[in-house]
Amino acid sequence: MTSTEKPLFVTCALPYANGSIHLGHILEHIQADIYVRFQRMLGRKVYFVCADDQHGSPIMLKAQKMGITPEAMIAEVEKEHHADFAGFNITYDNYYRTNSPENQEICCSMFNKLKEKGYIKTRTISQLFDPEKNMFLPDRFVKGTCPKCGAADQYGDNCEVCGATYSPTELKDAYSTISGAKPVLRESEHYFFDLPQFEEFLKTWTKSGVLQAEMSNKLQEWFEQGLQEWDISRDAPYFGFKIPGTDDKYFYVWLDAPVGYLASLKNLLDKQGISVYDIIDKKNDTEIVHFIGKDILYFHSLFWPATMEGCGYKSPSKIFVHGYVTVNGAKMSKSKGTFIKASTYLKHFNAECLRYYYASKMNGKIDDLDFNLEDFVAKVNSDIVNKIVNLASRTAGFVTKKFNGRLADTIADPEFLAKFTAIKDSVRDAYLNREYSHAIREIMSLADLANKYVDDNAPWVIAKDESKQKELLDICTMSLNMYRILITYLSPILPELTEKSADFLATDLSWDSIETPLTGSEIKPFKALFTRIDSKTVAQMIEDSKEDIKAEQAPKAEKKQAKKDDDEAPAQITIDEFAKVDMRAAKVLACEAVPESKKLLRFELDLGNGEKRQIFSGIKSAYQNPEELVGRFVIVVYNLAPRKMKFGVSEGMILSAGSGDKDIFLLSADSGVKPGDRVM
Repeated sequence: MTSTEKPLFVTCALPYANGSIHLGHILEHIQADIYVRFQRMLGRKVYFVCADDQHGSPIMLKAQKMGITPEAMIAEVEKEHHADFAGFNITYDNYYRTNSPENQEICCSMFNKLKEKGYIKTRTISQLFDPEKNMFLPDRFVKGTCPKCGAADQYGDNCEVCGATYSPTELKDAYSTISGAKPVLRESEHYFFDLPQFEEFLKTWTKSGVLQAEMSNKLQEWFEQGLQEWDISRDAPYFGFKIPGTDDKYFYVWLDAPVGYLASLKNLLDKQGISVYDIIDKKNDTEIVHFIGKDILYFHSLFWPATMEGCGYKSPSKIFVHGYVTVNGAKMSKSKGTFIKASTYLKHFNAECLRYYYASKMNGKIDDLDFNLEDFVAKVNSDIVNKIVNLASRTAGFVTKKFNGRLADTIADPEFLAKFTAIKDSVRDAYLNREYSHAIREIMSLADLANKYVDDNAPWVIAKDESKQKELLDICTMSLNMYRILITYLSPILPELTEKSADFLATDLSWDSIETPLTGSEIKPFKALFTRIDSKTVAQMIEDSKEDIKAEQAPKAEKKQAKKDDDEAPAQITIDEFAKVDMRAAKVLACEAVPESKKLLRFELDLGNGEKRQIFSGIKSAYQNPEELVGRFVIVVYNLAPRKMKFGVSEGMILSAGSGDKDIFLLSADSGVKPGDRVM
């Protein structure tokens, strides 16, 4: 059995059930759907499944804030996710949930197998505990002052200012983000998966070609650091499945979430009388393929294959990793309206526009993909409307009006048409290797050739000469056959347009039919197949996206305001105390991002009289193009004691205002100010 004849079990990473699907999520599902559609075109059996990841503390706590049960919340989110993926024509055989009897059965079964083989350990650990909420706190629900650089409001596992990692117990002035209470240290028995026992297996497996080379190399860093036992349990209260034989211990989400792939497949196969355990048996020919983002590489490429191996099941055959989505060259921003929900996009545009645009930039690498809004409009109109659909619209009318819709009995220039079928193998390889952008470049090159053919033969001129009617029909038949081939090549990307085209041409647009000319048959009257898009619609989508964010944040803003009203006013200071703060104007000589930090920009400043200073400022999220700040005047606290940081010494503080994250605005002075001028 060849590789393209073996059945496929394909998954996408499970969306977390505490929020909406956005255009960053959609990238992965479109990439996988194109891959699956093409495999099916080749006649390959594919099981394409996904599910909502529905367990964990964040879901439990969000449901509490909403005043509903976790079950009620995840049910509503699941409906929304179903609608979003259907709207983008993602052809899942089954979209299921992790909060299911199938998932619980497989989780418990795998846990028992691992335990019997000695891969599960227990030990007592110390954790921070919220005395008001009466619960142990996950790392991300603890904040405090970084023990390394002194930055405030940092998470319990890493500092976003200096990049340091640490234990939440090392934080200074720690507080619970749930209640605001000061955490206390308590002991608890936890269950661990003994990942180090699988080190040799994983070293071999990760270098076997299952991953892209870049990702395989990345994983070597974890081997160099040394694999650690993985904590797979959480204490009550927790929304999830209880660990067998315990009363208050639950499976941590990273154990039961990947099992959700198998649970979704089991839910599908049970209806067909097939055992999911047969599919994952090592002797089975079915290939397991996961599409994931680079942020969850560790879990899918070390933890997940190790648990499968420990249970005696087959490990993934391929893990295809992709990068992130940026918008207009920057991280998606809620304040700018570029954090776009799938449902918001679908209110304004056909799903196929985004499917095509993403595909035109997708390759088999881990590069981030930029959704440039201006380029999006131009590419969709130029390629799909002007080059592809226009090819059919320019000639179909002549066939209907002059020849009763019947095409010529033969192809007038078979050698010319052969140029269009000659790239079939190249396009096939591009789809199989997820090099969709390469396939589109080849297809569009032929589209240009096809339109030149129509331009050169000018059927609208020939149509006026009654003696050239056979020539007119030959040209139109050629044109529609070129369109037939091109749209068939594009069918995994543009399924709706393909379906409309198949109906209009009254033929089957399959991979096997590409080389069979469409002759002597009748076509239906041509109707508009695709609508041109414009930048005004993009602008409206951005505005609607901003409104989405406002609606989501409204309750949070009201709560924040109420808390502020209850607080006492800030303590007053005297003019003498204020005079101790020396603030001065400084000119930005250079500004650059600190690559190792998520928040920091490094400024080189001119403070007059030949004095230069270096200051680090945590405003990277608001200024994606720091070089644009060069030449600008900023206000600095001149007499602040220098602070030694991981990346160098910061000699002061740059003043800014705003609510944080993307909403940060540098304070500046009117024109005429000079470097070193004091703020009066």
